[in-house]
Amino acid sequence: MIKSALQIARAAYQPKLPKALKGSVKVVEGEKTQSVADQKEIEGLFPNTYGMPVIKFEKTDGAVDFPAINVGVILSGGQAPGGHNVISGLFDGIKKLNADSKLYGFILGPGGLVDHNYKELTAEIIDDYRNTGGFDIIGSGRTKLEKVDQFEKGLEIIKKLGIKALVMIGGDDSNTNACVLAEYYAAKDYGVQVIGCPKTIDGDLKNSMIETSFGFDTACKVYSEVIGNIQRDCKSAQKYWHFIKLMGRSASHIALECALQTQPNVCIVSEEVEKKNMSLDDVVVYIAEIVAKRAANGDNYGTVLIPEGLIEFIPAMKNLIAELNDFLAHDDKFATLDKDAQRDYVIKNISKENAKIYASLPQGVARQLTLDRDPHGNVQVSLIETEKLLSEMVANKLEEWRAEGKYNGKFSRQHHFFGYEGRCAAPSNYDADYCYSLGYTASALIANGKTGYMSSVRNTTAPAAEWIAGGVPITMMMNMERRHGEMKPVIQKALVELDGAPFKKFAASREDWAINTQYIYPGPIQYFGPTEVCDQPTQTLLLEQGK
Repeated sequence: MIKSALQIARAAYQPKLPKALKGSVKVVEGEKTQSVADQKEIEGLFPNTYGMPVIKFEKTDGAVDFPAINVGVILSGGQAPGGHNVISGLFDGIKKLNADSKLYGFILGPGGLVDHNYKELTAEIIDDYRNTGGFDIIGSGRTKLEKVDQFEKGLEIIKKLGIKALVMIGGDDSNTNACVLAEYYAAKDYGVQVIGCPKTIDGDLKNSMIETSFGFDTACKVYSEVIGNIQRDCKSAQKYWHFIKLMGRSASHIALECALQTQPNVCIVSEEVEKKNMSLDDVVVYIAEIVAKRAANGDNYGTVLIPEGLIEFIPAMKNLIAELNDFLAHDDKFATLDKDAQRDYVIKNISKENAKIYASLPQGVARQLTLDRDPHGNVQVSLIETEKLLSEMVANKLEEWRAEGKYNGKFSRQHHFFGYEGRCAAPSNYDADYCYSLGYTASALIANGKTGYMSSVRNTTAPAAEWIAGGVPITMMMNMERRHGEMKPVIQKALVELDGAPFKKFAASREDWAINTQYIYPGPIQYFGPTEVCDQPTQTLLLEQGK
């Protein structure tokens, strides 16, 4: 593998670990748990893995001899910085338990398990990928593990390789699959443990026991660096409004964190739009008013941050999309029609209220709402060019006001969508340490016979030695939601809390940021240097922890 000078230097970096994981550990059990909602339904679906206690590991002086174990690992879903360090931590953890233990990686996600596509991850391979971005060590995929024939097909290779435990590294849907798989293997008494690790740059897989999902820290720092660069250019040229769409289909954590790091003129938070029952026109007016106020001060430039999933949070649009998801999941005729006929067909076959909204949309946006669904049956909101839609509608609103004598500025636009740019970045020190600890914790969960648990590392705003490692039952995070027109058990997504400290800090400052240009330019991620420069977690996490 050809490496840059930075990669060579990073390869020598030894991620920090909680002190509890540096020797033999003992398990400390908490109270029994229950799901966040729909307790009766979730317990009925997961009788063998429901109600288990939260656990944490504490250091013990007692030495334990562990037999050699074979472990399988899967990277599932979209990439996130730090995935390679989860695998490195898992590898080092099982090797410390017994040097003869082996780690097998299934190629291109869960499909690799079903298709028996794998490779042994040796020390030589692992060492090439320590502290690097991406998922290319084994690749990732989005195959859903939800059918008995998949479970049984996977079991064939698990038995052949003598695998005792399977580690699923993924987001909420991937870990839901891990929970289903753990329950199935437990019910059949197959003796195969399944452990999850919390991944997603979107930041929506978190709760009281999972402080953050890995990759969020790095991705937000990458995006904030580029936003800062744009803002520096924006202030230098003083002639463009930059509409910047950011990753975050189901929650606005990335947009909010980037706003806290860069202080843009406008940041839309989808959860607030939904709470206030704002229409699309309300959002447009909000942005246009700020543009007009800045123009009155002679500032015909600015930045607007837009969460990827905004459209779905506008109540009227959300109702339309929900009906479209159900309609298209059960309709066979739509796909056989040409584009023009599809629009008319939808209007005639959905409710009158939603048909009116659908008919009012620009044809391009309406078309995007009926494109192929994602693997979960939902509209692919990343394909909707919300940044262009909003800037066009703002331009139209400003022209209306110009005709009425309410606006006399200039409005030139630039558009950006930051998504893939942050998914495979070299992990920040925080993510490098956090991910390595998550993988190491997974090895301890395996060693202690746990299944149906997600690896948990908490207290991460403190020095790494003080981090708390343990596990949380995946069923504890689950509720029932509609997918493909049916109610399914899934991990509940964590949304931006409008009464939470991060949003409150943003809300208290945004009026000032809107009119008085107070841009921050974070610069690139720093890997070497003072702790206060290199090891800081996100503003979101610091504020949530009261720091």
